[in-house]
Amino acid sequence: MTENRFKKDFPIFDNVPCVYLDSAATAQRPAQVIEAQKRFYETMNANPLRGLYELSIAATDAYEEARICVRDFINAADEAEIIFTRNATESLNLVAYSYGLNFLHEGDEIVTTVMEHHSNMLPWQMVAEKTGAKLIYLEPDMDGIFSREELDRKITERCKLIAITHVSNVFGCVNPVKELADRVHRNKGVIVVDGAQSVPHMKVDVRELGADFLAFSGHKLMAPFGIGVCYGRRELLEAMPPFLTGGEMIEYVKLDGATWAELPHKFEAGTVNPAGAYGLKAAIEYLQGVGFDYIRETEDRLTARIFEEFSKLPYMHVYGSKDPANHSGITAFTIDGVHPHDISSILDADKVNIRAGHHCAQPLMEYLKVGNTARASLYLYNDDEDIDRFIESVKKVRGIMGYGA
Repeated sequence: MTENRFKKDFPIFDNVPCVYLDSAATAQRPAQVIEAQKRFYETMNANPLRGLYELSIAATDAYEEARICVRDFINAADEAEIIFTRNATESLNLVAYSYGLNFLHEGDEIVTTVMEHHSNMLPWQMVAEKTGAKLIYLEPDMDGIFSREELDRKITERCKLIAITHVSNVFGCVNPVKELADRVHRNKGVIVVDGAQSVPHMKVDVRELGADFLAFSGHKLMAPFGIGVCYGRRELLEAMPPFLTGGEMIEYVKLDGATWAELPHKFEAGTVNPAGAYGLKAAIEYLQGVGFDYIRETEDRLTARIFEEFSKLPYMHVYGSKDPANHSGITAFTIDGVHPHDISSILDADKVNIRAGHHCAQPLMEYLKVGNTARASLYLYNDDEDIDRFIESVKKVRGIMGYGA
């Protein structure tokens, strides 16, 4: 049994004692992030980017320092490549509307996968419908791996955009983003990466990956709700029209038109979320203090314990790789004869919090021939005691539902 020295930093575990295994949906917040957001409202609360008085300048500085922090965190070349949004969904829609609708055409092909979160599927369905581009889906094997034959057959010279999740929110597998980037770049196309499940758990270097666009949400990496990031290569963002129009994203407005502000403000219409950005900076700094090595070791070790215990129960079924190290702390599972919603409700009675449903990945559920799954997802604050309580509760499920051992 290994003590988790970071768990004490998370006030929710003192205020609402529970086993929290739903970090793929949203992470808990350490006190450092909560205090940062509180500090902004208590000492810097003004509308940034607009006022010339001291308080507004402080808010502006905090907002732009957060942008620089994100730039360094994902190794972007320029802070102007960091667009603040509400979440990964908005970021992906920004790319679809601003890039997809303007640079894709009839005869082009958009390649995505059946494992995508709806947020990285529906925007491309819309783009295909409006532009006449063809939408093509990559299909993995049951471990979540795309075969060489599948990639060669479906990524042709007509492919001008690939949209793919870096880490599946069901399988937990890490997809070959760099290889796919190389393939689409040979066609003078772009790759859009959904980093919602990867950025909080592993070092993501957008230049090393070859990502043209990357989307992620702050709330999955312990930042406040309502702050997200859209990274885009500068030359692409410069060529794209704004996604939203209104205040702050303009340089000059006349009755018959307007000129847009320079990057990144061209894509940040209206009053921004400086407190959220300030909290995101605090979350990134906390995450860097913990270190991705610790996160990976903790998630792999605890996932291995889950797999070991599940292997002793013949009615348990895990989706994805048989190797717990290929799950990024995510275990999607079913129990024979028990609906995942019932699994979740029974565990909730024991104060064990897991997810149940289609996980905003209904096409993948259909592909797997399962309506829903239960999902336990880990993060840096989980420990052996959490897994013990989780397994103990899982073992009670079939008995409570009227089955024998």
